[in-house]
Amino acid sequence: MALPQMTEEQRAEALKKAAETRARRAEYKQQIKDGKLSCADAFGKLDDSALAKMRVKQFVSAFPGYGKAKTESLLAEVGIDETRRLAGLGDRQKTSLIEALDK
Repeated sequence: MALPQMTEEQRAEALKKAAETRARRAEYKQQIKDGKLSCADAFGKLDDSALAKMRVKQFVSAFPGYGKAKTESLLAEVGIDETRRLAGLGDRQKTSLIEALDK
């Protein structure tokens, strides 16, 4: 499928929007690392598309003590594919992550 042709203005606007989204995601991850944002609080903020479209693997790995191996292990344990996005999780999956991450 061919990409749509964009004008320079449209392209610049899309790049600006993407940079803003990445910056907001980085802020959320930093808040998680600093202990200012819990897993339950993050699920309450899914109305922000930057957070809602974050991959679960990135989200979990932002928590202190969760590297690649521990993140993959947790996701396998609760039955979540690592390519899923936060907004696409079911209630049971959210509850399982909250119980595991908000200790």
